[in-house]
Amino acid sequence: MEVVGRLLALLVLLLVGTGLRVAGVLDDARTQRLNDAAYFVALPALVFVSTYDRDVAELVSPALFGGILFVLLATAAVAWLVHRQLPGRGRRSVAVIQSYHANLGYLGLPLVAATFTDDVTAVASVVLGVGSLFQVPLTVFVLTTVSDADASLSEELAKLAKNPVLLALVGGLVVGSAGASVPAPATAGLDALGTLALPIALLCVGASLDVDLPDVDMGATGSVVAVKIAVMPAIAWATFSLLAVDAATFTAAVVMLGMPTAVSTYVFASELGGDESFASLNVFVTTLASVASLFVLFSVVG
Repeated sequence: MEVVGRLLALLVLLLVGTGLRVAGVLDDARTQRLNDAAYFVALPALVFVSTYDRDVAELVSPALFGGILFVLLATAAVAWLVHRQLPGRGRRSVAVIQSYHANLGYLGLPLVAATFTDDVTAVASVVLGVGSLFQVPLTVFVLTTVSDADASLSEELAKLAKNPVLLALVGGLVVGSAGASVPAPATAGLDALGTLALPIALLCVGASLDVDLPDVDMGATGSVVAVKIAVMPAIAWATFSLLAVDAATFTAAVVMLGMPTAVSTYVFASELGGDESFASLNVFVTTLASVASLFVLFSVVG
């Protein structure tokens, strides 16, 4: 029942964010300020407090790196086979990237932190970092290749190097591996900020969701939803079962990779020649559908 309550709260906050956007309360400027609060403050705080007291050797392993990369590439390959007949290069490229590019930061890590143990949350922080390092270059590559857009992969990688969430992860792992102590008032304050990550992020995601109903292609969107919230977690489950990782790593990896499509895919689609309205619709539908799929996933992994 606790999982049901958390997922219902997720849905309510998403809808509240959407309602505030429709009512004009969360306009573009206010949504951007909320987004900045999550991106630059709450999420980095959550990542740091999850990792600062742990040795990097406990969290980072070749199996975790290799498993995440394999799941992303395998899902991308399945997505290409499923979506290759879609009309239009812009729509086809968006369908592929939204089938594997998971919302690891704004939904994944905060939801894991609110639901599972500290051990799982610590590994989920690493999954966020590693997944971002793999997802972003792959998404840029697919969009620029399929949509024939002009973009610089090196520029996107340079942006990743300045990502505050990744910097917080590196900082937490360095402090934990060095065995350095962090003053209790500082950790308490960061922990309080970290608890705000999920509600702020959900309001931001809800305020970003937009659907153009006349442009709905249920077949195409349905195939994206099926690959993202059913096929991808199934591949993750099989992969990390075969890798025989510990329970915390298995839970964190499967749950994080089972998250819905990231809102950032809409931004990438807008900038790199993708079908923007199709991208927005898919983010909306995969996010709503994930309330049911995550209930199943959380129940199964326990």
